[in-house]
Amino acid sequence: MDSREGGAGTVVAAGLAIALLILLMGILSLAEAAVAAGKAATAADLAALAAADAARGLATGDPCQVASDLASRHGAVIASCAVLGSASDTVQVEVVVHTRLPWPARGIARAGPPPAGATP
Repeated sequence: MDSREGGAGTVVAAGLAIALLILLMGILSLAEAAVAAGKAATAADLAALAAADAARGLATGDPCQVASDLASRHGAVIASCAVLGSASDTVQVEVVVHTRLPWPARGIARAGPPPAGATP
């Protein structure tokens, strides 16, 4: 055995181990981002629906406060809330879910009354 190659296997094994750890961290980060995106979308949908009910008088409370309360129960924070429409019966909500990643997950949803002539 050539003495110049002594320890080369250890260096290669250490390099492969580090590469696998970096790959695993990347995969886990993507998984966390996907879970947070789903959580944000769900929280935005539910918050917008609840706020639209409040805007239409089907539930009590200020629409944006209702949206904020519901979003916080789902681990999200309201980034923006707007009551829209000529009859102020449609609500658009944007929520943020904070993660350990450098950027938050965002979800946007709009809800209002069903279109005219829609059957239940």
